[in-house]
Amino acid sequence: MIAVTAASGRLGRATLRALASVYPEQPRIAVLRSPGKLADLPGIETRPGDYASIESMTAALQGVRAMVLVSAPAIGGLDRITLHRNALEAARRAGVRRVVYTSVIGNGTEMQTAFAATQRANRQTEQDLAASDFEWIVARNGFYLDIDVDVMRAANAKGFYESSSGDGRCGYISIAELGFATAHLVAGDRAARRDYNLVGESISVPALTQLANEIFGLNVEYRLLTDRQKLEQARADLSVLARGGEEIAQMFAGLMQGQRLGAFDVPSDFAAAAGRPCRSMREMLLELRTRG
Repeated sequence: MIAVTAASGRLGRATLRALASVYPEQPRIAVLRSPGKLADLPGIETRPGDYASIESMTAALQGVRAMVLVSAPAIGGLDRITLHRNALEAARRAGVRRVVYTSVIGNGTEMQTAFAATQRANRQTEQDLAASDFEWIVARNGFYLDIDVDVMRAANAKGFYESSSGDGRCGYISIAELGFATAHLVAGDRAARRDYNLVGESISVPALTQLANEIFGLNVEYRLLTDRQKLEQARADLSVLARGGEEIAQMFAGLMQGQRLGAFDVPSDFAAAAGRPCRSMREMLLELRTRG
């Protein structure tokens, strides 16, 4: 059996859908805190499991051969390293053999920014896996194209999109493409004990804004902010405040600074993971437009 943890999130759902399509013979287990959240995905066994409880995760992973460990969300005050260690200890107790951990791309330059605190948790979990006996795979995910495009589409009402990322190129990818590659990593025969950068082509945010304008019929101008301006903007964002205030504001500002510095412009291992090249930026955007 194959388990996907934090299964009600965007990546968890995309991975479950891809598994059903590509590996329909494989029994699939969705592990999440509230199993009722997956009522819209039939044919999948759901089990309750919380990273905060080794016992609940151990019970949820009984009989599982391979699992996708979706990283805990970046929320202010959350000890993501301990939560990931809990999930890995539960996997060890349950006899799981293969673990695919969803991390974040980066060439190290991001450690010079305020995104470093978030990235350190990702890299520590990678180190914990490397020291384990699992058949481990680290899937270093690119930036969710879906989310940035949603923000750009929402910005059409005011006519401009602001960030401090400038002309720095960044590896973007749609969540559907990530789910496809992750399904192959966990269920296929891909080489273990290595990292895979799951990204499509690199693109700058201004260039992405122009492409989104063309494909979605928008009229959005890109406006460059300074790092200080972006930080102040994030501090005033209600959604940022709800996720943890200053810590999350610093994370977002640091992320965009990292983009500008080229920290997330990395070579792609998508074809090695998925068995085919990643769809082009235009193809992914057209697919997002079709989905609405």
